[in-house]
Amino acid sequence: MAAATHSVTLDGLSGRPIEVEVDISGGLPATVLVGLADTMVNEARDRCRSAVSNSGTTWPDQRVTINLAPSTLPKSGSHYDLAIALAVFAAKSLVPTEGLADAVFLGELALDGRLRAIRGVLPATLAAVEAGFDRIFVPEVNAPEAELVGGASVIGVRSLRQTVALLTGGDEPDDPPVPPLDQTPSTSWTSADRLGHLDLADIAGQEDSRMALVVAAAGGHHLLMTGPPGIGKTMLAQRLPGLLPDLTHEQALAVSAVHSVAGVLPSDAPLLHRPPFLDPHHTASAVAIVGGGSRVVRPGALSLAHHGVLFLDEAPEFASNVLEALRQPLESGHVVVSRAAMTAAYPAQFQLVLAANPCPCGLSSAVSDQCRCTPLMRRRYADRLSGPIRDRIDIHRSLSPLSRPELVEVLSGGRSTAALAVDVAEARERQRHRLQATSWRLNSEIPGVELRKRWPISDQGRLLVDQQLRSAKLNPRSADRILRLCWTIADLHGHAVPTGDDVDTALSLRRGTPLGSALRDLVQAS
Repeated sequence: MAAATHSVTLDGLSGRPIEVEVDISGGLPATVLVGLADTMVNEARDRCRSAVSNSGTTWPDQRVTINLAPSTLPKSGSHYDLAIALAVFAAKSLVPTEGLADAVFLGELALDGRLRAIRGVLPATLAAVEAGFDRIFVPEVNAPEAELVGGASVIGVRSLRQTVALLTGGDEPDDPPVPPLDQTPSTSWTSADRLGHLDLADIAGQEDSRMALVVAAAGGHHLLMTGPPGIGKTMLAQRLPGLLPDLTHEQALAVSAVHSVAGVLPSDAPLLHRPPFLDPHHTASAVAIVGGGSRVVRPGALSLAHHGVLFLDEAPEFASNVLEALRQPLESGHVVVSRAAMTAAYPAQFQLVLAANPCPCGLSSAVSDQCRCTPLMRRRYADRLSGPIRDRIDIHRSLSPLSRPELVEVLSGGRSTAALAVDVAEARERQRHRLQATSWRLNSEIPGVELRKRWPISDQGRLLVDQQLRSAKLNPRSADRILRLCWTIADLHGHAVPTGDDVDTALSLRRGTPLGSALRDLVQAS
């Protein structure tokens, strides 16, 4: 007796349909699971045996062979339980096989037959729909997440007994609801709406840095802030998400899929509408930042910050291998995690914000000049952020301590986050209109060669960039970043083409020098 059901295996965020075959034959009682399954999948034999025995039938007292095909794909996770158990029911002729051909089954079984919530339901459902399946059976807790994908009927079930009743047309049992999946502590990531109460108008002075933050938000540029402790670097970074617009539906699905695979997607809000904000501690490992794992490869902070902000406070204190791991994702927009058993690719198109002290003690720029660090100590501290990493950062700002009159006038007329967010939205709309025929949506995403060829700047601006290149103050990659910056500045001002002043302002943002009054007026109250 043999029967088959279908499930999905995930490789990063991409999924492939899996056929779960069960054969019951004569011989000594044994349960054999084949198909390149890991330890977690092999444990499904014991879970399914108890769940089937507690759901109205007995486990076959014969040789049971379970095959997860194709056998060349690695299988990991506990979501194959429901498909395996139903294949056993079908092999015993307790479930009609014709009702299984167009359905995919996802769910982890408890020993009493209840269905527990699982990770990665959103990308698994998307893979099943793309493969042409019409019905998706998922744990009831995961149903709202699966329903975000159109094109198939999503059926939320509480137990194996209820699933069998639905397939056979019998009376559904009154099983109690199953609690949702335990979430990772909320400190691992923060949605932008949780920082919505923070206002840029609360920051004393620092007009240039606030303007740099607005430019970074408008064009999706990376930002490095350097200054002594307590000067406002963290406050500025925490207010960046408030300037960003809501995610588009396509972006929201991509972000939610990453968080679903990581197991941190809230069960009461399966679709994230606001950009995520990640601020890992400087003791975080490379696996926590980049992604990976010993048994199951899961996304790290780089991918959890997809279409959002990754803030590394005290950046020089991060391990060197963690910082150097940022190089490729900053250019490519994705992370590839390779292990001996499998390779997983995750999106990582994030906005990087770094904050650093000027020296180990942090007092190098303080008014009292209490720093006692030697020049060698300062140089070694600065070198923890390597040249290639600094070169990939579009905007560099050095924050200076405020005088006492500036501290007294803390609310002296700076524009609020809500008002500046309107300017950011208008600048992004200009970018969207200009780039609507392309796959790019922000200035920071445009390759340099395409930017120079399709959207040339004014002659005066091009002359300024050429002068910087000839004097070796810019390399070709830095020149491309200057072009992206000047286009964002032009979008904020409403210019059709970046002017010489826009390019000069972009150079100032890149070098960390004071900005002109025209750009600074944008953050001042009118």
